[in-house]
Amino acid sequence: MKIAMQSSPFDRRDLFEKIGFDVVEAQCRTEDDLIALLEDVDGAQVSTWPPTSRKVLEQCRKLKVVSRMGVGVDSIDLEAATELGILVCNVPGINTAEVAEHAIAMLLSLTRRTHDAASSTGTGAWGTDWALTLTYMRTVRRIAAHTVGIIGFGDIGRAFANRIRGFGPAKIIANDPYVDQNTADLYGVNLVSLEELLTTSDYITIHTSLTQETRHMINRDTLKLMKPTAILVNTSRGAVVDTKALAVSLKNKQIEAAALDVTEIEPIEPDDMLLGLPNVMITPHLAGFSPQFLEECPIRQAENIIRVLSGRAPHGLANPEVIKTIAVMRSTDPGRWANIPDFSTALSI
Repeated sequence: MKIAMQSSPFDRRDLFEKIGFDVVEAQCRTEDDLIALLEDVDGAQVSTWPPTSRKVLEQCRKLKVVSRMGVGVDSIDLEAATELGILVCNVPGINTAEVAEHAIAMLLSLTRRTHDAASSTGTGAWGTDWALTLTYMRTVRRIAAHTVGIIGFGDIGRAFANRIRGFGPAKIIANDPYVDQNTADLYGVNLVSLEELLTTSDYITIHTSLTQETRHMINRDTLKLMKPTAILVNTSRGAVVDTKALAVSLKNKQIEAAALDVTEIEPIEPDDMLLGLPNVMITPHLAGFSPQFLEECPIRQAENIIRVLSGRAPHGLANPEVIKTIAVMRSTDPGRWANIPDFSTALSI
């Protein structure tokens, strides 16, 4: 078996080599680079860039499984992968705690103005600029007795709810069309429409995946629904928020502040309007990271490929419909799945 890896300081090629798999590795900047790396391999570990597009997948005749680090798979064309009989694997739950805690840290930094206050203290303002100190005293806020809204109530949204409850919010509400109220009840959360969440929440945090339905879910029109005192936190995917519309909203003080760990273009461009605004805080897409994540995730990412190629279920499968595609291929022309153990029973879970 031959495995391809996009170069990373955290990869575990030793796990493949230990069982006799050949490994090729390269840095890829374009789709053509990625095609050159993947066109003759059985499995691949890919990153967020360049995208694993239909163009890429259609050129990879032997490819059977693609594994992503972490949870998100929006950089992979799931529809094309399913049509071609290629499994797309991820590592669900691997950094739930990290992302939920990062969202809370960002929210607290804005409500308590810790980042601003610490920076001004570092420049000598404490004891010399009492007007600024008084401004902080008058503008810091509590979470207690306020409404917290969660967009997307999967694992991370639920972890956020469990953690934020300790701060005593008046209520926690959520919007997620794929979750029922019985499930939300287990977390003390009321499910509401997106409009109700946006109009009634004091603090809004986004934990939804990026799909056609959620792209630019937060836009010029939905931003207008929010309170002028609202704070928005996004640690999901950058394109869930129309960042140009957000920049205008923040500049015009239609909402109070925003904290972003993700942006539509990453890294954020140096002339992006958001960078010049005093009421936005941006971190460089690091919410999901910790030493534990960096140790555990590359192992599970590699295990996804090893398990699939040996006929066992991966840790996470993002396109379960592919099982049917592969079953049809096996009964007609196995193609890329020739001589690979039948895992249909293991994957139909």
